Amino acid sequence: MHIAMISAHASPLTGEVEPDEHGRHVGELSAALVRAGHEVTVYTRKASGRQAAEVCSAQGYRVVHLPAGPAKHVPRDELLPYLGEFTRRLRTRFAEDLPDVVHSHFWLSGLAAVFVSMAAPMPIVHTFHSLGTTRRRNDENDPSPVERIRLERMVGQSVTRVIATSEDEVRELRGMRVTGRHVSVVPRGMDCDRFRPDGPRLTRRLRCRVVSAGQLAPRTGFADVVEAMTHLPDTELVIAGGPDRERLPQDPVACRLRELAERVGVADRVRLVGQVPTERMPELLRSADVAACVPWYEPSGNEALEAMACGVPVLATSVGDLADTVVDGATGVLVPPRRPEKLAAAMRALLADPARRDFLGATGRERVEVHHRWDRIARDTADVYEESRDRALTCSVS
Repeated sequence: MHIAMISAHASPLTGEVEPDEHGRHVGELSAALVRAGHEVTVYTRKASGRQAAEVCSAQGYRVVHLPAGPAKHVPRDELLPYLGEFTRRLRTRFAEDLPDVVHSHFWLSGLAAVFVSMAAPMPIVHTFHSLGTTRRRNDENDPSPVERIRLERMVGQSVTRVIATSEDEVRELRGMRVTGRHVSVVPRGMDCDRFRPDGPRLTRRLRCRVVSAGQLAPRTGFADVVEAMTHLPDTELVIAGGPDRERLPQDPVACRLRELAERVGVADRVRLVGQVPTERMPELLRSADVAACVPWYEPSGNEALEAMACGVPVLATSVGDLADTVVDGATGVLVPPRRPEKLAAAMRALLADPARRDFLGATGRERVEVHHRWDRIARDTADVYEESRDRALTCSVS
């Protein structure tokens, strides 16, 4: 099958900056599909003057950088004005080489795919990764364009198939009037060879260590973990995420977390290490007794999968993908969001019970191996592609 991935806002290639979570997802999925015998081309926006027009990745998929707006990094919430140029260039490409199926990622790419399909009908599979309705409901400072929710609804209702990553997302889509018969659930994938229990681990300073990773934003719940540390003596907290360590002093969220740690008296046991490269994350995770993944809302849950793949017990909030990824009491522990006292009690119980931690770590690893290996995710995704091609063909005949 000839598959076109559209990821306007995120390249899967490592360049001047490491790919974000969406870019890594597109790259890993594309690589797994190539291993399964498919031909994959990723179309993304040219975000640097140094990027070649076309690149063949080491994993065998092609990446095409389409000029659209300035050849520099532009935050994804500011890309909408350049989407018209990106769509026109994409339409030209498809006129020369029409794929068997298109898989768009994030609402901007879905919008481009829908517009291109008006000139060249083709099956479109779409993954939102995150939804504007969820973000706006939980983040009063949401910087997304005001049109996002309306355009997401249009994308969801226009594409051939939507791939949701959790049952929570399916419910949210239903509220957007994207009906269940147009939605398939395929969970997120994980590199179980890179993220595994055996291997080097970073040294720690205290008897117990909690690691919490994710975007450096209030919604990630890092402040709740810092507050919980007041109930956990002889325990250190390592927070990974945000800019490089050198730029952390200028980051407003990092500054507020450090101020909070000072105020509650745990500053000597809380370390912010900034962005950790993907290849170094397993070493950090293996050094932890518990991984705390406690966002207020969660569109991905990738950090929990990484910890589970490393055999580290996960303490997570029961939101978004996490509610599917972590089976409470079997592969981890779930707590309500924004409840530091509940979080502290659950964390204290886990840290006091090594046998339970070993059990949850082992079952978590097993769950990731069975349900989240990229080759399985690629197979399930290819099945959705085939169903979408059949449905598109049926609609064209009728």
